[in-house]
Amino acid sequence: MPPSLPVELRYIAVEGVIGAGKTSLARLLADRLEARLILEAFEENPFLPRFYEDPARYAFHTQLAFLASRYRQQLELRKLDLFAHQVVSDYLFDKDRIFAHLNLQGEELALYEALFALMVTQVPIPDLVVYLRASVDRLLENIRRRGRPYEQHISREYLEALAQAYDFHFLRYRRSPLLIVDVTELDFVHHPRDRDLLLEQILYRPHRGTEYLTLSG
Repeated sequence: MPPSLPVELRYIAVEGVIGAGKTSLARLLADRLEARLILEAFEENPFLPRFYEDPARYAFHTQLAFLASRYRQQLELRKLDLFAHQVVSDYLFDKDRIFAHLNLQGEELALYEALFALMVTQVPIPDLVVYLRASVDRLLENIRRRGRPYEQHISREYLEALAQAYDFHFLRYRRSPLLIVDVTELDFVHHPRDRDLLLEQILYRPHRGTEYLTLSG
């Protein structure tokens, strides 16, 4: 039997900029704990490839499609008994707002904010958020390595702006315990030592408030 999460850690959300490894870590956590895995259905968003090619034209469509999809998933998550089912997710609902403020403006942003304000009060709050940080060079390397065609249009400038927006958000995040981990020098997907080091820091120590970790393999 895998080790169980402490009773206060029934729901873990993993976050990070594109290419940080959040889905890979969420899979590892769910596998280690035999927990239910909730993955963001980004491939179901029909506007995403077009957004990377023409952000100005498709930003609003893309953002609303993501907001609706994430909200539906979160409502399903609310139906679970989190005392009977451990849950690991590869996104935090709040992250949707990060992209909105980066890509929308004016009346579109105002409409988005009104919708988000209605939805956010209905979604469950994680017991722990793990925010993975990495250098932009490392993010670009990971994006290139996994080879999703539509992601190859992502520019360094966009990633830099996104990383800054993520930092701005999570340095002010107070809704649940937050573990900020710099994984620039880790390869927890391919190296067992790095993986075990990261999982140990997440699963087998108490978490209170906001914590910062810099790990190297």
